[in-house]
Amino acid sequence: MNLAPFANEPLLELRRPGVRDELLRAKMQLDKRLPLSAPMLIGGDAIEGDALQSTDPGEPARVVALAPRATADDAARAVDVAEAAAGAWSSRPAGERATALLRAAAWMRQRRHELAALCVRECGKPWPDADADVAEAIDYLEYYARGALELEQGASVLQLPGERNAMHYAPRGVCAVIAPWNFPLAIPTGMVSAALATGNAAVLKPAEQAPGCGAMVVAALRAGGVPAGAISLLSGAAEPGAALVRDPRVNTIAFTGSVAVGLDVVAAAAEVREGQNHIKRVVAELGGKNCVIVDSDADLDEAVPAIVRSAFAYAGQKCSAAARVLVHEASAETLRERLAGAVATLTIGHADEFGVDLGPLIDRAARERVMRYVALSQAQGEILASREPPAAAGWFAPATLVDALPADSAVLHEEIFGPLLALETVSRIEEALARIDQLPFALTGGLFSRNPRTVEMVAARSAVGNLYVNRHITGAMVGRQPFGGNRLSGVGAKAGGPGYLLEFVDGHVISENVLRHGLAM
Repeated sequence: MNLAPFANEPLLELRRPGVRDELLRAKMQLDKRLPLSAPMLIGGDAIEGDALQSTDPGEPARVVALAPRATADDAARAVDVAEAAAGAWSSRPAGERATALLRAAAWMRQRRHELAALCVRECGKPWPDADADVAEAIDYLEYYARGALELEQGASVLQLPGERNAMHYAPRGVCAVIAPWNFPLAIPTGMVSAALATGNAAVLKPAEQAPGCGAMVVAALRAGGVPAGAISLLSGAAEPGAALVRDPRVNTIAFTGSVAVGLDVVAAAAEVREGQNHIKRVVAELGGKNCVIVDSDADLDEAVPAIVRSAFAYAGQKCSAAARVLVHEASAETLRERLAGAVATLTIGHADEFGVDLGPLIDRAARERVMRYVALSQAQGEILASREPPAAAGWFAPATLVDALPADSAVLHEEIFGPLLALETVSRIEEALARIDQLPFALTGGLFSRNPRTVEMVAARSAVGNLYVNRHITGAMVGRQPFGGNRLSGVGAKAGGPGYLLEFVDGHVISENVLRHGLAM
């Protein structure tokens, strides 16, 4: 099977009126169909229900999708089906599995505008972020399809005279995928497609805020040719996810979410239960408290828009978003003024409006959490800028820039997951690095400097999984910036990178003595 080299799916050019018109038409057509039905899919069974409702974060009265609430029993049934289907799916050649992923990518590509509109409605993603979400989902399908073909060739091992050595990879079995709401298409598609590409059967439990998007992921894969038994869908909150993690028949767990829940997943997976003869493998992408260092020689024309984009795009609801800026005292006054001016001009509004910088937060709980940190910032520091949201019914929060916080402030140390950026002044770059080293997180980081020696020094000292130099720190691209953190920010190989598929397989080595003294027939 010969495929062209992997290339990232191009983003839509939203400055073109025709492109915007197509997206608006897709949104109008979607709105006519709301609320969508997002049934639970266990093998060939589709179970509808309305106990779970996703709503538009910008207009909470608008119901986007209806789904049943899965129970622990439903999770057990899904694992039953996956376990029964795993053997047949794993026995298919890698070329057939890759073809199914490529067809799923084509299915998404044909429905690109519709899928972007669903991200806008169900998760409040402004159009650029929504389109990027769809493009990244397509990228994962294309990238892991090619990876499956490479993995089938096995690994290269040393050969000696009289000895034949080979190493190949086999799927682990059943994979539980527990996905977040902030990348409702890309992240579940990536985790599920990695499991399927390597011959595992998968059970997907998307976030309770995004059952409609989760249903589209499974629809794409089944349309591409993945058998119903090899991919099931459970809607719901914590109960089905916890049941999957603890099921002794689950071999691999792919999780993206908060540090607290991720640590619970790791702890629960480490317990070997009755009937379990394997150690579960956990691939977890967790949170961060991402810092950007601005040196005295930084180009502020480059730094300011990149920092604002990193901190406030999608209202800061990205695990990679910038949360702290540590600026050299020589540049501090100018950067402070320019960042405050940039924040004061941000546009906050409904996600379906073109040109909006910040949409709403995902739900009421998210808004309440962010507003607690805003209040703490007002009490402990100096608010340099606060761009207030519109008077609307949605879960909007102000874009806030704060300075002069005490070193022990929770605003500087805890993940906020919202549009709040803290500014700090340092006398030396080494001081900035020392402050960052105190954090338990190590997901993404940024540096603005024109000194090659400074870039080398920061790169050598930094513990983060992804360090970005003289650019924004969000928007990792599949195949170009494999994504994943260190310390408490995650465990396992980087998504969208060359080692990720190895998390879903076991290695097998065969060593044969070929100096035979005749053959027995």
